[in-house]
Amino acid sequence: MSITALFVTALGGGLGAVARFHLGVLIKRQISQEGLPNAMLIVNVLGSFGLGLMMGLLFDGVVASDSVPLVFYFGGTGFWGAFTTYSTFSVEAIQLIKKKAFGPACLYVILSIAGSFVAFLLGVFLF
Repeated sequence: MSITALFVTALGGGLGAVARFHLGVLIKRQISQEGLPNAMLIVNVLGSFGLGLMMGLLFDGVVASDSVPLVFYFGGTGFWGAFTTYSTFSVEAIQLIKKKAFGPACLYVILSIAGSFVAFLLGVFLF
């Protein structure tokens, strides 16, 4: 990977992380977090859709090679990679389990994984 690719990935990642933080705060103000951590669920599904949309536009689907344009390092690896957060998803799922909220924990895991997968596919095949 070139220094340019590293720089644009870092720039996109920084912007994606900031966008995730601010959108998460906005969602938490608007939607109750009782029962399910809705903010990260929405952010992760939206981010999966965004990445799918980008891949659909750039590659007409999912790219099968390591040769990608610089814009993908910025948007795909950087922005959308930092916008979504598997680590926070994991923490919130475990927090629900520790609270013995097994139903909501299972629902959160299923909605997060299936929702992100479906949103990604929708984004890829929209164009």
